[in-house]
Amino acid sequence: MDKFMTSSTKSSLIDRIRELKKRRNAVILAHNYQIGDVQDIADFVGDSLGLSQEAAETNADVIVFCGVHFMAETASILSPEKTVLIPDPEAGCSLADMVTAKALKEWKALHPGVIVVAYVNTTADVKAESDYCCTSSNAVKVVESIPPDREILFIPDMYLGNYVRHVTRRKIHLWPGYCGVHSTMDEEKILALKEKHPNAEFLIHPECGCTTPCMMSKDHMLSTEGILKYPEKSKAAEFIIATETGILHRLRKTYPGKRFLPVSEEAICGYMKRITLENLLQSLEDMKYEVKVPADLAARARLPITRMLEAV
Repeated sequence: MDKFMTSSTKSSLIDRIRELKKRRNAVILAHNYQIGDVQDIADFVGDSLGLSQEAAETNADVIVFCGVHFMAETASILSPEKTVLIPDPEAGCSLADMVTAKALKEWKALHPGVIVVAYVNTTADVKAESDYCCTSSNAVKVVESIPPDREILFIPDMYLGNYVRHVTRRKIHLWPGYCGVHSTMDEEKILALKEKHPNAEFLIHPECGCTTPCMMSKDHMLSTEGILKYPEKSKAAEFIIATETGILHRLRKTYPGKRFLPVSEEAICGYMKRITLENLLQSLEDMKYEVKVPADLAARARLPITRMLEAV
């Protein structure tokens, strides 16, 4: 909540959003990295895979996507008959920007017959040039579903790709991309936190730049949804969390008796935080900003996305 917003103003915003949501027959989908107020008002909060599943299955006429642009594109591809809105059109993704369709085509030309596995953090035109999509929660399953004699190009996150290569032992070429937030996770801070909290379990997202040493330890490499589910089965009272800080809101709300320690309080995605209650309301009021993937492009991108949804 904006520190300058009064509780009555916030309450009024929430009431108005709920009223318009009902009138528009809309569903609000929010990623785990959204601000707490947006997560709290959403109909569904989850990771990229869960959000894609919800977008594909919803009966709503309007999908308001509180996430980043590639997520809204994926919803448009899966539900072309629905109106997909994103409250802020500038909510992009630095990782998705690290590979273009043109660059991917050029790479594919150098490796005839390669299978392209695209992390869901890619634009629609890149997905259209790919064979499979995946999320961090099912990347291993997707790769394992590909015939073992085929070479794979994993785009665009090299840290997630390296983790998948380590687990599957497959011949995987890595695109040199990374998430600006996850790649800077400080290994020294992690070691200091582990020393200070020896009984805490360490949960790390595979996009993190410090994943390589963690793969050789007893640490838990998990997607955002995996991180959220893990404390339920663990007897630990403390957890060290290496991912974007937005996940802490849901963790603390779900497990009030447990303690969650972020590796970095500065691990904040500015793009994710562009969505607010104010522009969410404006999006519903004015039916903006619509994200619509052209039919021909959507048709080409739908197959790799469908394969992603099947690998659960």
